[in-house]
Order: sequence, then structure tokens, then C-alpha cells
Amino acid sequence: MVKKLMILVFCFTLIAGFLPQGNSIAASGTISISSVVNIREGPGLSYPLVKQANIGEKYTIIKEQGDWIEIKLSTGQSGWVANWVVSNVNNDTRIPTNKTSVGVVNVPSLNVRTSPSTASSSVGKLSKGMTVTILGSQNNWTQIQFNGQAAWVSSQYLENQNIPQKSNNATSSNSGTIGTVTAGSLSIRSGASLNSAIVGSVHKGQRFSLLRKKNEWIKIEYEPNRYGWVAGWYMDVSTPNASSGPIAKASNVTIVNNGTNIRKGPNVQSDVLLRAKKGDTFAVKKEENDWYAIKLPNGSIGYIAGWLVSNNGTSPSINKKGAGSYLRDKTIVLDPGHGGVDNGTTGASGTLEKNLTIRTARLLYNKLKTSGANVILTRNSDTYISLPERVSIARFYQADAFVSLHYDANGNRSVRGVTGYYYHSYQKTLAEYLYSSTISQTKLRDRGVRFGDYHVIRENSQNAALMELGYLSNPEEEMTLNSDQFQENAATGLYNGLARYFKDN
Repeated sequence: MVKKLMILVFCFTLIAGFLPQGNSIAASGTISISSVVNIREGPGLSYPLVKQANIGEKYTIIKEQGDWIEIKLSTGQSGWVANWVVSNVNNDTRIPTNKTSVGVVNVPSLNVRTSPSTASSSVGKLSKGMTVTILGSQNNWTQIQFNGQAAWVSSQYLENQNIPQKSNNATSSNSGTIGTVTAGSLSIRSGASLNSAIVGSVHKGQRFSLLRKKNEWIKIEYEPNRYGWVAGWYMDVSTPNASSGPIAKASNVTIVNNGTNIRKGPNVQSDVLLRAKKGDTFAVKKEENDWYAIKLPNGSIGYIAGWLVSNNGTSPSINKKGAGSYLRDKTIVLDPGHGGVDNGTTGASGTLEKNLTIRTARLLYNKLKTSGANVILTRNSDTYISLPERVSIARFYQADAFVSLHYDANGNRSVRGVTGYYYHSYQKTLAEYLYSSTISQTKLRDRGVRFGDYHVIRENSQNAALMELGYLSNPEEEMTLNSDQFQENAATGLYNGLARYFKDN
């Protein structure tokens, strides 16, 4: 009797599985492909690829297994497709799941474009292994979220995946899950394995939001727009739980950006004692104006600006006062000159302009982000970006300001100093603000603000300026430009120039 009852229950379950309710596929037993996807030999992303299916193709269902559907192919063979990328053929609605559709880039460099065509402008590039949120698809193109905007990439270079909203295996950066590095120095790799290339490193005590988890590996954003994988067994993972009661308060602050200055006194004119890393935590001794007095590892006291840290303790929260508040919600495109095969100028001692411009841009990026600006880098690695592409990025994001960063050269090695450039009359004011503030901060020779016939400002319909931040051809100035102190001063000067510009205009 028990055996017969079990058979009846099994049959009822099997029939119910094909009724049009819940997450089940309708009784027609047919699905329609809703984006360009891979059909595989088995129910998982690790199985070999059988073929690529195109939008609108229809297949007969053989069976379901977890999140995967076995389908009948035209060759008479079978294949497997993920259920989050197909639709029910009867009502053409996407099968309900608790998943967010994402794509993983499977080529070394992938152009991101304004529309689904190779003729459209490029607004950036993605690197192999990076994940993107998929918004939709059209023909052989996939619409993704890129720097807060909708953009397009070629579907053939994306590997579709899914991230469960609540899962132990994959975590969204919005989930509140935080990982703290427990190793003294932890390598960041391009993929989720020890065989993957090392792309960077993080240090003990640094804290990161967890983007994804794959086996025992965790994906993090270790620098602005730079992603990689770290070994999960060297991360102390914690998820805040509202039901567990309030988190115990402690009087400490956490650094939010790499290279943050800790100074001798509570002002930006004081000497720098050390530069802290993102995630470093310090005990607060007292508050002084808009600064925190903090205890350093050697027991001495240093000062850090309250607007450069996050506060998880009893000390009052500090917001930056003054002109910096005018940067909030402004869209600023930073354009580090040259890159990739284009080295730019080469200094007297071999300094490559392309390396120095990205260094300055990253420092400025961190300062602007801290003030609440929406900041976009035309490049964040040693990548070649054409001049029209750089201008297209400014247009695509409707930038409030576009700042192109360069270092100069001259056959006369005695020439030195900073120069600001504009092309259109409406760009002159921005160039003047950037220039005067940078000169004031760096104390380099004053070469003035001039008309300049440069593509990135000439063809730019947005408010744009080009800054030449010193001469690499001058051996003495080259040494200055390479110093941490100059780089910090240059970034601060440009930051102050932008803040004052938006305050007054």
C-alpha cells in the first residue's frame, strides 16, 4: 500500500511540474530563447559548448534539472540551457526566478558602445573576467549596465551566468556582506584559481564588499573599476543581521580610499606622516574641527580629514565643508592622456607620460568620489583609447566637466611649468579655474591659460579643458613630477579647481 501511495505521489508531482504555475514551464513543453545564449552538453556552465542559440529560436523540452532545461536539438541530439535566459512560448513571459542575469566577459578586451552596432561610438572597455548586469538584448547585441548607464556589447563575447539573490555561492555588492583580509598580504588574481595571473594585492585589515563567490574564491573591487579574485580562506566574512540587535559601537574610523594622507596637524598644510590604505582602521582620540586625531601603529597621534573616512563608532560624523560640497552629483570625466601603444612623451630619465597621467587621474578620482561626484575614467589601465572615443564618453555621460590630463615636453630642456588649454570660449572659465588652483598647490612655473587646438577639447561639446602638468623633458622637473608629494598636490589642485568652478558657476 505504501509503495502504491508513493507512486501516486510521484505521478502527481510529475504532472504538477508541467502546470503553468510558480516557476514551472507551461504544459506546452516548448521554450523560446530570449537572448543569445550557449547550449551546453550538461546542466552547468562547466560543460562543453554544443552550439549558440539565437533570439526567438524555439526548442522542445525534454526535462528540467535544477536551474537547467534539457532540450531537443534539430540534429536529434539534446542540449542544456539555463532557465533564466528562456521564455515560455505560449505567453512569451520570462520564466520567474530569483536570479539576476549577468554576463562574464570572455575576451581580453571588449568595447562598450552607445547602441547595438559596431558603427556606434565606444564609451569604454571591459576586461576578461569582469561581470556586468544584463538589461536586455537585440539581435546579436546585449544591453548592459555600464557606469550607471545603459550601453551595448557584442553578445558573442559574454558568457551568461546568474546570481541568486540569496545564496551562499554568490553575493551581490548590495547585500551588505563584507570581507576583511586576514593575511599580511593577499594576492588578487584575474580568475578564481591559483593558476590565474596576479593583478594586484591587498593587505591585512582591509575591508571589501563581496561581489561574487565561486567555490572558495571571492570577487572584489580592489580599486575604482578594477576587479579581481582573492582566496576566500584569507577573508573574514560577515553579514550584518538586523534581527541580531545593534552593532556594538567603537570609537574608530576606517579609510575609504588608498593613499589617504595622515598628517601632523588638523589641516591640509601640515606635513604628511604616512599614507593609509583603503580599509585601514584607527582608534579615534578626539575630534578637532573637521579632523580626527587618531592613534597610529607606533603609538603617536596623527590627524585625518573627517570627510575621508567612514565612522562606525561614537565619534561624531564629519562632512567636508566648503567648496567640496558643490561637487556632489556632478558628472566629471577624467581623461588620462595616451595609453597602450601610445606612450605619449618620454622623460629625460625614461618616464612614460601614459603612466604618469593615469597615476594623477586615480588620485583625483578618489578625491572627487569622496565628495559625491559621479566620476568616469576614459581609461583605468594601460589601454589605448582613440581621441574620438574619449570625446564620445564625455557626450554619452553628458559630462558637467571633462578634464584631459597630460605632461609636456620640449626640445629645450630648460623649459618647465604648467599650462592650461581650452578651444571653445565656453571652456575658458573651466580651464582658468583648474589652472590657477593647480599652480597655487604645486608651485610650478606659471605658463598661463591658452587657446589649444587639441581634438579632445576641439570636438567636445561638453565643458572641457586640457592640462599640461609639467615638463618631463626637463630632468629636474621630471624628478619632481614623479614624486608622491607632487602627485598629491597636483590632484588636490585640480580637485580644488573643480570645486571652486562649480561653486562659482
